[in-house]
Amino acid sequence: MAGLYPEIEPYEHGMLDVGDGHSLYWEVCGNPAGKPAVVVHGGPGTGCSAGLRRYFDPARYRVVLFDQRGCGRSTPHASAPDADLSANTTDHLVRDMELLRAHLGVERWLVFGGSWGCNLGLVYAERHPDRVSEMVLMALATGRQCEVELLIRGLGAMFPAAFAEFRAGVPDDERDGDLSVAYHRLLMDPDPAVHHEAARRWCAWEDAILPDLPPDDRFADPVYRLAFARLVTHYFSNGSWLEDGVVLREAGKLAAIPGVLAAGVLDLGNLAGTPWELNRAWPGSELVMVGGSGHTVSTEGMRDVLVGATDRFAG
Repeated sequence: MAGLYPEIEPYEHGMLDVGDGHSLYWEVCGNPAGKPAVVVHGGPGTGCSAGLRRYFDPARYRVVLFDQRGCGRSTPHASAPDADLSANTTDHLVRDMELLRAHLGVERWLVFGGSWGCNLGLVYAERHPDRVSEMVLMALATGRQCEVELLIRGLGAMFPAAFAEFRAGVPDDERDGDLSVAYHRLLMDPDPAVHHEAARRWCAWEDAILPDLPPDDRFADPVYRLAFARLVTHYFSNGSWLEDGVVLREAGKLAAIPGVLAAGVLDLGNLAGTPWELNRAWPGSELVMVGGSGHTVSTEGMRDVLVGATDRFAG
């Protein structure tokens, strides 16, 4: 893959007890004496992946990756039959990041994230600006209700057949309401036939609205698929426990933090105006529109922008 650094393995990893019965998987790779950076994965619920290590020069960065509550190697897993998501909110995840930072002895770190990871990274930085040195964000999202509505229902006219299948996955009397609420109820149903079918339909819609990408191989795993769908709908149906628009309203708190915002020109999420609204609200941020890219890091252009940003911030 052009532009990326070679594959590397963590030199340290572990589990961190963050309370509420949750333990987070974390790992550190690169140079133990390097510039600290933390990778905030998307979803919610994708978990961190080895490929995300490759956006940093391993000679110059100490890169921290972790699985957010309920997914990846963190426990308990959201796919469990008795899954309880009550202690899985944005506030919990922000506190988890602070606990992890303190646990690893990091004073300040660069925050790198995309999609939901962009949203969570922004919330973290607005609440703890003194702990963030720089930010590199892509697949831009701020958690506004209009962004969520675009993904759940607004893109239906662009993908009518897929949307009809998606909408048909909930009872007749819920099809014109909040589909994330309806799906979440089905996903938490104790009957495996019910929750696995709901997960299949939710993830099929996730694939449909990313037409520039092949179907996500991870969705073939029913455990991954169920945890992912449960967590996404849990956050969507609760507005991510954020006041609508608060991330943009408080972006002025980021004025002292240099940031690169990378947005694919073909990212359908841009229809909500998020890249331009975030760039305008965050003094000193740099918006880079990447041609030929959608809501993904898979293109050479997007990889070059992201690696170029981390190289620049490495000093």
